[in-house]
Formats: sequence, structure tokens, C-alpha cells
Amino acid sequence: MNIKIINKSHHTLPAYETGASAGMDLRANLDNPVVLKPLERAIIKTGLFMELPVGIEAQVRPRSGLAANKGITVLNAPGTIDADYRGEIGVILVNLSNEDFTIEDGERIAQLIIAKHERAQWEEVSVLSETDRGAGGFGSTGVK
Repeated sequence: MNIKIINKSHHTLPAYETGASAGMDLRANLDNPVVLKPLERAIIKTGLFMELPVGIEAQVRPRSGLAANKGITVLNAPGTIDADYRGEIGVILVNLSNEDFTIEDGERIAQLIIAKHERAQWEEVSVLSETDRGAGGFGSTGVK
């Protein structure tokens, strides 16, 4: 699938690192480093703009290493980029650690997943079909 992209950063385009990778790393596009204090959040710009086909979304997800090693994650994970959005891709990062974290220009801050999606048509009814689970939620399917 071809996706139109404008790269106003001085970094290379996001790319799949392995043949089986689902995501591509997004890099910070910064004039100056950004320090995130504990529990602080910021929108970090990437310098990327894209045109997605209708029926396709881009999901912005945390990088597992950054989350596990530094406590830095994407606040609205996964963030969704809709097919009609034409602005710069920004990543909402939050520092969940107890230490300041400095984001440098070019740092890999999130991953981007390209995915198909469906559009639902609601069908209002008064009764739903029965299942073994029923209305059980939040841990109701675990072993007791």
C-alpha cells in the first residue's frame, strides 16, 4: 500500500526494522531538547505529514523499551490518525517515572502502525443474544 508523506524533518522516513515488524519508529523533530519532569506530558512533533486512504488509520503506540526502561509512554495509546487529517504528526508523551527524562532531536519516541478499519452501522435493538459470559467484565473470564 502506498501512502503519501511529507517529511519536513531532517530524519529519514519511518521504516520497518525487520521483515516481520508491525510498526515503524517515529522520531522527535526538535530544535532543542525537551525535558519531561515526572508526571509531565508534552506533544512532541515529528515533522511528518501524511495522506492516508479512506479505510486506513495510523495508530501511534508506545515503544516498549522506552516504557520499560524509562517510564515514558504515549498518553492516549493508541493514538489514532484519521484519513482526513493533514496536520503534522505529534506524539503525546508522558513521563511516568520518578526522574526527569530528556527527549533529544531524532530520538525514537513511538511506533506507527498502519491498519485497516471498518465503519459501523448501528442497528438499535431491545435485546442482545445470550452468551456464557453474559455481562461479566473486568477479569470475569479468568480462572477462579
